[in-house]
Order: sequence, then C-alpha cells, then structure tokens
Amino acid sequence: MNLPRFIQIHTLHNYPGALLNRDDAGLAKRLPYGDAVRTRISSQCLKRHWRLADDHFALVNLGVPMAVRSRVTLDLIRKKLVEAGLSEALAQAAGEGLRDGGLLDKGGKESKGKEALETGQAVLMGFAEIDYLVKRCAELAQDSTDAKTLKTVIAKFLKDAKKNIEALKHGSGLEAALFGRMVTSDVLASRDAAVYVAHAFTVHEAQVENDYFTVVDDLLREAGEQGSAGIFDTELASGLYYGYVVVDVPQLIANLEGENIKDWATLPAEKRELAGRVVQHLLHLIATVSPGAKRGSTAPFEWAKFLLVEVGDWQPRSLAGAFQNVLPLNQPAIREAAVQMLTDEIGKLDEAYGATLDRRFLALDKVDVPNAQRLSLNDLATWVQAYITQGTMPVQAA
Repeated sequence: MNLPRFIQIHTLHNYPGALLNRDDAGLAKRLPYGDAVRTRISSQCLKRHWRLADDHFALVNLGVPMAVRSRVTLDLIRKKLVEAGLSEALAQAAGEGLRDGGLLDKGGKESKGKEALETGQAVLMGFAEIDYLVKRCAELAQDSTDAKTLKTVIAKFLKDAKKNIEALKHGSGLEAALFGRMVTSDVLASRDAAVYVAHAFTVHEAQVENDYFTVVDDLLREAGEQGSAGIFDTELASGLYYGYVVVDVPQLIANLEGENIKDWATLPAEKRELAGRVVQHLLHLIATVSPGAKRGSTAPFEWAKFLLVEVGDWQPRSLAGAFQNVLPLNQPAIREAAVQMLTDEIGKLDEAYGATLDRRFLALDKVDVPNAQRLSLNDLATWVQAYITQGTMPVQAA
C-alpha cells in the first residue's frame, strides 16, 4: 500500500466583469508577477467562501464540529450562560474570568461591561471548545454565588484546563483542522494548517475597467424631474485565474484524529476515512464555489474549466512558473493555451526531476496532460478519497 503525503490541486477559473476580491481602496486586488501586473484573489478570500459554502458538499455536512471566528466570542459564551440559567451578573463575571485567565487577549481594552468581553483580534474557536467552557463555567457558578469569587475560580480553573481542551475531539473545529489556527492564548492550542492555499492570479495581464453607473429615483422621475439619485463608480475585472492548493495528508489525519503525525502511515483505514471524505468535499468546493463581492450586479459564479489533481510523496511544487510570462490575449483559444502552458511546465519538471506523481484531471476542452487520466468531477473526488483511505489506486482504462 502506497499512501499519499501530498495532494496538489491546480485549477483554472474564468470570471468576466466581476469584483472578486477588493483591496482597502475598493479596487480589485493586484499582483505584480513576471512581466506584468495581474488581478488576484487572496487565499483568505478563497478559504472563507469554501468554509461557508452551503450545498451538498458543504464542510458542515461532514458531521464534524465547526468553529466561529469573532472578536466577541467571550460575549457569545456569556449569552449561552444566561440561556443556561445564570444571572446576567454571574454570566458577565464568567466571561471576564475567562478573559483574565488567559483564554483570549483583551486587546488593551480597559472598559467595563459587555464591551469588555471584546478581544483585540478575531479568534477562531471551535464550538466544542465553547460548549465545554460554558458547561464548566455553569458548574463552577453553582458553588460561587458572587461575581468576584466566580472570576477567581474560573481563572484558577483555566490553569488546569489546557490539557482537557486539547483532548476534546475536534475541539478547535473543522476549519482549524484544515486551515490552521494561530493563537497567543495561554489556554487554546495553535493548530498547524493541513491545507495550503495560494493566491489565485490571472494568467494574463490585468484586465480592469471603471464601471460608471447611476441610480434612478423612480418617484422623482414620475414627477418629471430628470437626472439621477446618485452617481457612482466601481472597478470590475475579467480574467482566467490559476489557483493552487496543497493538502498535507499526514497533518490532516493528525488534526482530525488527534493522533501523532509520525504514526499516520500505520494507522488503520478507519482513521483515514474522515480525511478522505474531507478532501472529497474540498475538491468539489474548490471546483464549484466562487468568491466575489457585488454578487447582485455581477453574478460571479463559475465552475473550474480545468482541474488537475496530483498525488504523491514528493514535496509540493506549484505550476505558477508556467505563467511567469503573461499569456498573450490576442489569440483565439486562451483557455486551451493556458492548459498547454501548464502541461508544458509539467513535462519540463518531469524530465528534470523524474518525480513520480499519480495524476487525474477534469477539462472542458480537448487537452492532453502528461501521464494523466481524464475524469468527471465526481469520479475525480472519489478517486482522491479512495487514495487517502486505501493507498495507490489502479489506473482505469480511459
């Protein structure tokens, strides 16, 4: 049995006239690369849309506890304690006790009341962690009837709580198991990411335009007045984007199952089953879930026109080098040309390094990929899932 260490996913998505990811000035994000400036989609933007997607392959449908990223998580715990029967005063004291005990930083806030439970940064916490803390705080409140005593008891409890929280099954949530969590908390544990996501960028130079538009006032127009109720402008961009994602299979299994990462290859198949299903869902999300602002006016929905999956033991390597020189826009088949540039890059890398990678791909156009078999999305996702749980899969006849 040959288990994969890394799953590499390469995509091409096409978006016309959309504002997929904005910078601080409200413009399409850009990336200088090679011989031109491109438009790009940040990895954070991509991951958030995959996390929150609501469809058959949504992460929430895997049955694994999820997480919430917020600056007011302590206030959420306070509200849950009130719902559990604590008084407002004791629930507030419990939240402050968690803060003072090092659960989350207070962000330099010295204010009192509910606003004092807001942290300096949005922190990712698993619902399993939140539920555990609510349960323990409610229990401690049974013997601590005044706010000052409860705060002291909770701060003391947190000193011994770290191991219990770390031992929670999927305690930090599926999002943290996939994309990691960096915390400075004395209680919560950081998580190494198992899924690495690159910024997507256009394979050609940036194509942007300033969209000037007006808003018509219906009532004033009926009254015979001319003009508009407002004049606005925004930037729109079009492009064919290359995306790259890597799944670190040992890290993913360790994060999901709470096992030592060194033991991943010797674990029984049932310990790899969830990781297989997670990657199966993730592949569907990467292919079909679109990021994008201004959805109501641009409908930026797109499925991958090309998706290549590579499985193997070798260290990952992006194919972004295929587009270091921009793809000329004055040719009749840009999409096919982009795939050809990717396959040429693969051929050069294979010749130079001799790396053995199992490959499967999805494509709308008639293209050939070196040493790869063409599959539909469902078959591709099922192949990856089986590879993780069972090891090397036999090549099927095309």
